[in-house]
Amino acid sequence: MQLAELVRYLDDYLRVREVRDYPDALNGLQVENAGQVTRIGAAVDLCEATVRLAATQGVDLLLVHHGLFWGGVRPIVGPRQRRLAGLVRHNIAVYSSHLPLDRHPEVGNNTLVARALGVVLRGEFGMHEGVPIGVWGELSIDRAALQQKIAAALGSIPRLMPFGPGVVRLVGVLTGAGGSMIADAAAAGLDTYVTGEGSHHTFFDAEELGMNVFYAGHYATETAGVKALAEHVSTRFGVPWVFLDHPTGL
Repeated sequence: MQLAELVRYLDDYLRVREVRDYPDALNGLQVENAGQVTRIGAAVDLCEATVRLAATQGVDLLLVHHGLFWGGVRPIVGPRQRRLAGLVRHNIAVYSSHLPLDRHPEVGNNTLVARALGVVLRGEFGMHEGVPIGVWGELSIDRAALQQKIAAALGSIPRLMPFGPGVVRLVGVLTGAGGSMIADAAAAGLDTYVTGEGSHHTFFDAEELGMNVFYAGHYATETAGVKALAEHVSTRFGVPWVFLDHPTGL
């Protein structure tokens, strides 16, 4: 199918023009190819490894969560040059979606992780540029059982800061690097928060706010969205897809 047609659809479906994101996200089409899409690759990150995997799998469109420009404007040398050169050499386009994918109600990372854990969704929390980016809901489960459920759903053993109730009732989910929003989860009245990772001082945020916080891994919490998006596009347009797995363990 035509790349331009698919990009128009993705822009509308993900509402990329409406969701304000971090400056380096640059949501949408980041690299063009010759204009046709015959095979889609879904990956969490645009990096040398996923470019190589895409080339090996005959992919001509990469759907990624973290795109080409994380880290800001820098000279195109070293790894950056090799990434871009690989894309051009193998005629691979790149479409990136960060916060629009995180918060999407159907194929979003937050919604998919919450549902995988059995959370009955009730609303959103955590504002970025005037837009809520996390989801919350109800789940009655023992804290230790939830830890096991997260491990089974995501394939990674979550790190737990056990400062909330032993029986979980209200759970927030914000995938990726959501440690900085523990206070937002507490302000929303939640007793438990599931995210990917956070910095050292967030331990004290969890402790002093009396919350259970699970760090389940940045990569592990953000694989579901790109897979679901690629599957959605494949079903709608009849284009085959493949997941390009390059886990970081972080």
